[in-house]
Amino acid sequence: MQLEGLDLTIFGVYIVAVIIFGIWISNRDKSATASDYFLAGRSLPWWAVGGSLIASNISAEQIIGMNGSGFELGLAIATYELMAAITLIIVAKFLLPVFLKKEIYTMPQFLEERYDGTVRTIMSVMWIALFVFVNISTVLYLGALAIEQLLDVPLYIGIIGLVIYSACFSIFGGLKAVVWTDVVQVVVLLLGGTIAAWGILSFVGKGSVIGGVTELYNVLPGHFEMLFEPSDTFRDTATGEERSSFNLLPGMALLLGGMWIVNTYYWGFNQYIIQRALAAKSLPEAQKGIAFAAFMKLFIPFFAVLPGIAAFYLLTEKGINVDIEKADQVFPWVLGNYVGVGFRGLTFAALVAAIGSSVSSMVNSASTIFTIDIYNKFINPAASQKRQVKMGQIAAASALIIGAIVAPALAAADQVFQVIQEYTGFLSPGVLVVFIFGMFYRRGTARAALVVILLGVPLSLLFKFILPDLAFLDRMALMFLISSALMIVLSGVTSKKAADPALNQTLSNASEEASSPTVSSAAIVKDMSIRNGIAVLVIVIGVCTAIRLFVQPVPGVPDWAVYLFAVLSVAVLALIYTDKQEDDHKAIDLEPSLFRTRMGFNISALAVLLILALIYGFLA
Repeated sequence: MQLEGLDLTIFGVYIVAVIIFGIWISNRDKSATASDYFLAGRSLPWWAVGGSLIASNISAEQIIGMNGSGFELGLAIATYELMAAITLIIVAKFLLPVFLKKEIYTMPQFLEERYDGTVRTIMSVMWIALFVFVNISTVLYLGALAIEQLLDVPLYIGIIGLVIYSACFSIFGGLKAVVWTDVVQVVVLLLGGTIAAWGILSFVGKGSVIGGVTELYNVLPGHFEMLFEPSDTFRDTATGEERSSFNLLPGMALLLGGMWIVNTYYWGFNQYIIQRALAAKSLPEAQKGIAFAAFMKLFIPFFAVLPGIAAFYLLTEKGINVDIEKADQVFPWVLGNYVGVGFRGLTFAALVAAIGSSVSSMVNSASTIFTIDIYNKFINPAASQKRQVKMGQIAAASALIIGAIVAPALAAADQVFQVIQEYTGFLSPGVLVVFIFGMFYRRGTARAALVVILLGVPLSLLFKFILPDLAFLDRMALMFLISSALMIVLSGVTSKKAADPALNQTLSNASEEASSPTVSSAAIVKDMSIRNGIAVLVIVIGVCTAIRLFVQPVPGVPDWAVYLFAVLSVAVLALIYTDKQEDDHKAIDLEPSLFRTRMGFNISALAVLLILALIYGFLA
């Protein structure tokens, strides 16, 4: 079913209204400085931070991609959303304070302050490539796929339309225009997504949403499994083949293992996400906004997964023809058939709003990294504030155009959400290690970080070839262990001194002063506390994966791979606790007061943990 009449009118009015609003914001608050354009003048209140985080995150890959995975795999795909809630709390408490202390614009900028310019430049190029060729292109493709079904226009027309829509407020207005349109769009997104879920669940439950969910749970218990076994499979909608569910969502790895790499990388070190928190008025305001976003994440599976499960129920249990050729077409089908007239146009507008928000955020962040980390550093170091803003606009337009050109190439993919996760996973373990060790491991060197980053992608590809049956989340855990070992070992054999002898003397004097009995021992976080913190991360990701592979053998994964996990886990833990190297000259001094949070945030964090415990206690 396609949009027509009232639905088309509502959709058109909404799109035009948002474009006008974005242009008005852009012209009302013209960006005079780089801080205005890239960080909204560091003036965002908590509700804008939280709303923009969700609007930037929830896009076509969630609403369309996760419903497609829900159709084929079930509720287990919701782990990406549910575990993100607790990850957001951790990012707000332990990572964000360090970034705001450094007053940075971009993630690569932090890498230069902690390591050196080479690490910064390489990561800048990698991130821009990831944003343009993976993130922007996939969101444009999935959005255009929905437009193709609901408006009966060719795929390329949908892509062009989304590019124009996103460009209206992402290129000229900078982050401020993106964030304020996000605030509007997140309301429409939540409302529209809820309407779509309400429509199909009410149909399943014969007028009752709760009855619909209960019916799905009783009739399709396999689709409500949160932790798969190695023997679990699903039928690929596009090809009709039986494929492994476990390989995509490997059981306990969703709670203890590679999922922590996915979520910590995405919410903690992903420029287009963390940029909203960097633009907050203050640290407490940013933390409040992130806690707000964490609560919203708990609600997302209601409309990002359940409609897909309901569609599977209608196909398999009621014999209704679900007219799709691939899983990612499920949500547009639900929208076209189970949402009432008028609401259908509003829900489709919400979908396009989500796509526009995410694309705008990615484009703004890609242009931020290019301008701050490449243009200002290598091409025009003396660029004026006005010139930086202009270059950011040119970079944003270029990112949109290239992403649009690449987008149609994804037409052959099924479950694009999983494609995004796997390809991002080639980069994320090494990036996570470089940042975590850079922030909390005082002995890490620039040379060690450079090797970890350069080897990350090729080693991931090598293990994908050698161990094709190893789930990509487990492969990410393996790469995390290898990267951690490399970071510690290589830091021990590379120089920790600054190139300037005078700076070394200054740092030496500062170190002696810090160790003086007259200086309070509470001034800096204790070394053993930091070692314990890194060790906990290694246990949660590496040791738990090793134990699971021993207890729950995976067909096709050889014994030597399991032993490799165990040996690497023990080796990294031993290195952490026996390491007696001197500090690197760029090590960050972390005061305990930096990580103190307000009572409201602490209560919010506890509430999120309790809700997650109830969900997994009931379903797992």
